[in-house]
Amino acid sequence: MLRTLKRLLIGAPLPNQSLVREKLPVWKALAIFSSDALSSVAYGPEQIIAVLTAAGAALYGFTGPIAVAILCLLVIVSISYAQVARANPGGGGSYSVAKKNLGETVALIAAASLFIDYTLTVAVSISSGTDAIISAFPVLVPYRTAIDLGVLFGLLMLINLRGVRESSTVFVFPTYAFIFGILILVAVGTCMALAGKGAVLPPASMKFAWNGLALFAILRAFASGCSSMTGVEAISNGVTMFQPPEVENARQTTYIMALILGVMFGGITFLYMRYHLLPQANQTMLSQLAFAVMGHTWGYYYIQITTMLILYLAANTAYNGLPPLLSLLARDGYMPRYLAARGDRLVFSNGIVLLSIIAAMFIIAYYGNTGHLISLYALGVFLSFTIAQTGMVIHWRREKGTGWQIRALINGIGAVTTAIVVAIIAITKFLYGAWLVAVAIPLLIAMFRKIYRHYQDMREQLRLPRESYGGGSRRRPAGRNLVVVPVAGVNRVVENTLAYARLISPEVIALYVGVDEESSREVREKWERWDPGVELVVRYSPYRTILEPIIDFVNQLRKKCQPGDFITILIPEFETRRWWHRLLHNQTGWFLRTYFIFHQDVVVSVVPFHLRK
Repeated sequence: MLRTLKRLLIGAPLPNQSLVREKLPVWKALAIFSSDALSSVAYGPEQIIAVLTAAGAALYGFTGPIAVAILCLLVIVSISYAQVARANPGGGGSYSVAKKNLGETVALIAAASLFIDYTLTVAVSISSGTDAIISAFPVLVPYRTAIDLGVLFGLLMLINLRGVRESSTVFVFPTYAFIFGILILVAVGTCMALAGKGAVLPPASMKFAWNGLALFAILRAFASGCSSMTGVEAISNGVTMFQPPEVENARQTTYIMALILGVMFGGITFLYMRYHLLPQANQTMLSQLAFAVMGHTWGYYYIQITTMLILYLAANTAYNGLPPLLSLLARDGYMPRYLAARGDRLVFSNGIVLLSIIAAMFIIAYYGNTGHLISLYALGVFLSFTIAQTGMVIHWRREKGTGWQIRALINGIGAVTTAIVVAIIAITKFLYGAWLVAVAIPLLIAMFRKIYRHYQDMREQLRLPRESYGGGSRRRPAGRNLVVVPVAGVNRVVENTLAYARLISPEVIALYVGVDEESSREVREKWERWDPGVELVVRYSPYRTILEPIIDFVNQLRKKCQPGDFITILIPEFETRRWWHRLLHNQTGWFLRTYFIFHQDVVVSVVPFHLRK
């Protein structure tokens, strides 16, 4: 039943040969990798204005200069990341660049930053999508968190588990529908603005007394607006998912994404200022703009629905960025090995599930509040931007080649610029949530190192000594296999287990633990009448515990063992036909198996006996 349900939800397994068919052309990759960056126009410009107006209406006029600064930053970062894709055709983005050029510690900082950024991308995108639909249908406000979690697990996680091709097919049309809608909105709104329709921002709005609080508010608004830059790095993390030539297609997609994002971000910000829009509760500024330009028509609902869809699907950028990054970390020994394995549908299924769970924790913790989640946003991604650009400067200096000075200069400018942004975000948003990211990054790095040390210790303990090669392992002293069978009485389950025990060793001991003298005597008498040819050892447990007498017996047996001897514990266990039947029986076998696997140097095996009813 579970297998049928899995096939229904996720689909049939794909063979390894199908991996080549999962590669993406540019037009599909743009929808897959750019949805996060492109969808940020729904909340990035609004965050700028929200911060400025919260500090005073006189600061409203700085929306334009801040937007221009962000557009310049977009140009710098896009060009820089196109070079990252060229230098790292194997993907991995900031982590791979840092590992090759800046060392382990910096690489782990980049990995931790991206880990946080991608999980926040999912939480922020889904919450913003819900905001968009709530703006059109306010009756849904009480169900905000439930809608968020339903979209996260019921839509995004399942579609991504089905594979790259299916997710790209599902996501490509809403992405292009959103781009089309926003470009039409910007074009129509601009034409109306040039025709003199709509309120114009009063010139006096930028006249105010300069002070430290005003500067802090402007810088904080810039930091919040930089949330529109998240997702630019995703293409460099997934170069291997493009159709050949992978690098050139990735670079082309980066430039196309930057151009579309710049036009939409600049156009929407201009129209917000032209119509002098302000943040409202349960009503996004994009919704206000669509209503102002298109009125209460189907065009307004088209904008709101496509915005909702693109924001939900923007989380897919993280699903295509983080699981491959986790697979690289896993192969390097910094994350659990199973994160490096592809699932039935040739995607990194375990990474997809992990990302969904952590994003759900953020959504629940912040009740799906986009403003609070954005306070945590952008610091991690700009830190990874800075690391990537710094690593690329070192890369070009080491590799040299034609025009390396120009490439190094481009990345150097990018590194300095994004480092300044990191400082601004860290200072202005520290008390608003950035402190949590600042704490989480060192904790993640400590976790990476702890996992790495575990794998190193395990590798050292499992490594064959040099003398074992060339037949040395065959010279290990031949020993005995002492088999212990814990029994609960005389029955067919025990008979089945003893039959197997005699096949693997001539030295078999049955062990019964009695909680009273009468039951011990009855079992001994039944055993003698049955006479299976196996010695029965009876231990009395006055405190009615079963586990401790068995452990004591095994420890006594170990003292008598010689080098090369093995002790095997065979646990008789019957398997019920219905899962709920298991709840009607004690779990002594499970406790025995768990204890001996984790605490004793013995072989533990279960001999099942399947019940018919």
